[in-house]
Amino acid sequence: MTLTETTFTRVAAAARNNADWCASVCRSHGIPSTFGERAWRSAHRTPPYYPDAVTLDPDAVPTDFLPEIDMASPGCSVKDSFAALDLTSDGFVELFTAQWIHRPAGIPTTPTTSALRTERVTAAAQLRDWQAAWHGGDGSPDVFRPALLDDPSVLVLALHDGEDLCGGAVLNHSSGVVGLSNLFAVDSGDLAAAWSSAITAAASHFPGLPLVGYEHGDDLAHALAGGFTALGPLRIWLMHRPS
Repeated sequence: MTLTETTFTRVAAAARNNADWCASVCRSHGIPSTFGERAWRSAHRTPPYYPDAVTLDPDAVPTDFLPEIDMASPGCSVKDSFAALDLTSDGFVELFTAQWIHRPAGIPTTPTTSALRTERVTAAAQLRDWQAAWHGGDGSPDVFRPALLDDPSVLVLALHDGEDLCGGAVLNHSSGVVGLSNLFAVDSGDLAAAWSSAITAAASHFPGLPLVGYEHGDDLAHALAGGFTALGPLRIWLMHRPS
């Protein structure tokens, strides 16, 4: 796929912003990571659902990051930000494909009949409740740690209907954009309201900055309905170990 110069710039900013978010999550676990010209990578196993490497340039090749990540222990994954790599010969399988998304600053939010109150998560107990709701019940994985709440680039949002926690999202500010990720609604029927409320909160906390992220499936449809446009594909590769 050939990208226009504007779209390429937006994809590159979204990829860098996402890598910055991955680095923030790793730091909260005490895991160091490294940025290179073509890829971000972590030499240690990253937290659940987070990649071991994120490409930052369409010319990135496997040798830019594979020698520096842990391919031996289970769960190794790579975010191929430009859908430009074939890692099958390196032992990976394609987990899924998604679309980078972008929403310009300043365009109005479509109002919903059930706008949700947004609140910044600032305490460890709040974050535990948020993570349990994000995961959908007991036994949530250890992903979001309290150290994240002290990261000046990160804003964890709880979405409330009255006093009830009914959704959430994460905003991270870097590379001149704001990443919107981990958006969820406890009741799937509230997803449109969750998107609308998170977008409104982002405009309030980070005025004048565009929103970026990536989605697929039903979540992509909600993002597009909320004013985002699709920029182009990315792929997630997972190390395959035959049983």
